Amino acid sequence: MKLIVGLGNPGKEYENTRHNTGFIFIDNFAKKEGISIDKEKFNGLYKEATINNQKVILLKPLSYMNLSGEVVKKYVDYFKIDINDILIINDDLDMDIGKIRLRPQGSSGGHNGLKNIALNLNTENFKRLKIGISNDKTIDTKDYVLGKFTKEEKETLDNLKDTINNLLYDFLVLDFDKLMCNYNKN
Repeated sequence: MKLIVGLGNPGKEYENTRHNTGFIFIDNFAKKEGISIDKEKFNGLYKEATINNQKVILLKPLSYMNLSGEVVKKYVDYFKIDINDILIINDDLDMDIGKIRLRPQGSSGGHNGLKNIALNLNTENFKRLKIGISNDKTIDTKDYVLGKFTKEEKETLDNLKDTINNLLYDFLVLDFDKLMCNYNKN
């Protein structure tokens, strides 16, 4: 079974904020599949589904970004998911808006959600899909990531939705090295 986790913060006040990029893209993928991530367990919203002939859980932790790892760990343990079958979708300040990068492992790069996942899983060896949100150095980092997308940024991300959906379909069936070769182009 695969686990795809979209990172974000719960609540209306965080909708369409840069830090909720993971929520935005996992919701879009679910919508494309005609499903809702609407079951609740272990402080997360999830949906079990069969997509591309693969069993998968789509997960949105509801614990706020800094404690995402606690939720992910509970799902990994309960559903007996192998670390190699996890993909975390997160925003990345160090990449231009709309750039994507798959990584098989690595440090948190200062991202508190990834840091907490690594702490709770006791490893940094989990796959991630990093989606660039740029960085405005004139704005405090916390305010920037919790800020809403501009109209132009939203358009850029909207143009990424089909690519991300295809990437997630492919994640379910392709070897990760092949997946990275196909999508790590920019």
